[in-house]
Amino acid sequence: MQTVTIKKYANRRLYDTEQSTYITLAEVAQMIRKGRRVLVVDAKTNEDVTAFTLTQIVLEEAKNKNTLLPQELLHVIIQYGDNQLSEFFGEYLQKIVVNYLSMKSNFETKYKQWIDMGMKLSDPAKQAMEQMSPFGSFFSQFYGTEKEEDGEG
Repeated sequence: MQTVTIKKYANRRLYDTEQSTYITLAEVAQMIRKGRRVLVVDAKTNEDVTAFTLTQIVLEEAKNKNTLLPQELLHVIIQYGDNQLSEFFGEYLQKIVVNYLSMKSNFETKYKQWIDMGMKLSDPAKQAMEQMSPFGSFFSQFYGTEKEEDGEG
């Protein structure tokens, strides 16, 4: 996956070097949602300010929705600061979130497959229950398809 370099100017404007146009934080967020990686550098010093810019995006989204992280977690982050939590955030939290989203997606896919499979199997299961002896007449009353007697005995 190719990284898009974005230059951040002193006036807080962001310049997409790939498209040669100024963009907003919302447009940077949209790039990331589409799977792109971004590198944000200060236009004057060439310093990497990606983490700061991504944090701005997260804060803007939290402000718009009035929530992002539970207050209790925010208190812990502030209380223990960067020193004790940087390893956790850097190494573990990203993996946890990625694995959670992957497992959630897999579960939703499998659940849909099970539902679809159940719908496809409902008619054969109904027929099998109706044909089971001596329970055929018992099950057929639930399905409303009473087998007609053809006179053979």
